[in-house]
Amino acid sequence: MDEQTRIELEAAAFRTLRDHLARRTDVQNIDMMNLTGFCRNCLSRWYQEAANEKGIEMDKMEAREIFYGMPYDTWRDKYQTEASDTQKAAFEIAHKDAT
Repeated sequence: MDEQTRIELEAAAFRTLRDHLARRTDVQNIDMMNLTGFCRNCLSRWYQEAANEKGIEMDKMEAREIFYGMPYDTWRDKYQTEASDTQKAAFEIAHKDAT
């Protein structure tokens, strides 16, 4: 496979993941963190870091808006729920070695 095709396939996979997560607003970021160790915010941060590495000025909130498809505050107010005690406990267990 040539380099350009690989890049295009990776970009298509990323867009599919982004679009899938946009449809699955029932999946909370804390659930993703507990299961996978990353969430939508991580993906938007990686996007921002890639842009910055290419010399494109982008801050955290701009990257989140691109990834979430709307301002982050709007998404959070519309879809994010308060984490339960169970979710918070799972997060602490899953990430106790990460600090």
